[in-house]
Amino acid sequence: MTCSVARRIEWVTVSSSSTTASGTDPITEAAPLSLCAREPHVPADRLVAEMVPPPRFDAVRFATYIPDPNQPSQTEAVGVLESFAGGLGGAHAVGGAKRRLFGFGKAPRTPAGPRGVYLDGGYGVGKTHLLASLWHATPAEPALKAFGTFVELTNLVGALGFQKTVQTLSGHRLLCIDEFELDDPGDTVLVSTLLGKLVEAGVALAATSNTLPGKLGEGRFAAADFLREIQGLSAHFRPLRIDGEDYRHRGLPEAPPPFSEDQVTRAAYAAEGASLDDFPQLLEHLARVHPSRYGALTDGIGAVCLTDVRPVPDQSTALRLVVLADRLYDREVPVLASGEPFDRLFSEEMLNGGYRKKYFRAISRLTALARDAKGLVEKPQG
Repeated sequence: MTCSVARRIEWVTVSSSSTTASGTDPITEAAPLSLCAREPHVPADRLVAEMVPPPRFDAVRFATYIPDPNQPSQTEAVGVLESFAGGLGGAHAVGGAKRRLFGFGKAPRTPAGPRGVYLDGGYGVGKTHLLASLWHATPAEPALKAFGTFVELTNLVGALGFQKTVQTLSGHRLLCIDEFELDDPGDTVLVSTLLGKLVEAGVALAATSNTLPGKLGEGRFAAADFLREIQGLSAHFRPLRIDGEDYRHRGLPEAPPPFSEDQVTRAAYAAEGASLDDFPQLLEHLARVHPSRYGALTDGIGAVCLTDVRPVPDQSTALRLVVLADRLYDREVPVLASGEPFDRLFSEEMLNGGYRKKYFRAISRLTALARDAKGLVEKPQG
């Protein structure tokens, strides 16, 4: 049984066109879709209901996580998380939260010690797999568990308001936060306050990130402004280190080189549900769509075909591309591209800066999706 939730999305179509490479024969198949022609609007009342593990992680469980035998911390993490999930079977948190929602009864006393686990490790060691497995293993109805990225959580607050978000999530037994990234002081204060309220209500927390809780913000812009709030956040979690190399590169071949524009265009016309966009135009379009809607932007897309891939021009554009790469990876949407290879998307300055872990994660995920897309290109005859 999967936990996917049907989405209700309003679409606004904008004028956009995808052109074939010059000099090619006319293509007679049905025209592909275009991400640049989509401006999705997701109703606020669906945001909480859609906070479940993404389709890529529907079927994952602790039993399907394959620890690296050379990394004992991975095996240890599975054991700790299984015990953590088993300890969430009581009614204390849920009952206490419901009493508070209806305005009677005393607030539950904050449990002694951390009320959450924090999975720390590099990209590609299986943190999201483990986080989703924890969600599945927690003995509670899906409506009493929430799973979302940090961006989705902050967007929820923006849509519902702070007090309504606290009231809504206080009825949950578990909140899982993937890709816990603090990129500005405002979000730091917001999430710190929110999690403090939820812990007080008895909600268990679990999060993933590439940085230990006490070191979030290191190497980021205005990192000194984060320190006080970050230290408070750290107290809510038991850090659980997961060592290892990116599993997407274990024993796998190098990423396939980019294809020609003609190959990408023809594949887009031939593949059912494929989109075809000029990469620079797509980057411009992403600036007009809130990152919280990037998942909806890709709904119904079977493959993403991009022409003229080139290095991103600035950090804001790069961070938007990271979010899109995450949503495509979650949904297992293959990406076929012409132009520059994906490991040249970000400049050396970006890869050495404060957001380097985000950029390396994006490269890793886009590389995996590029491998998945190789079969879309017809093999030459003869």
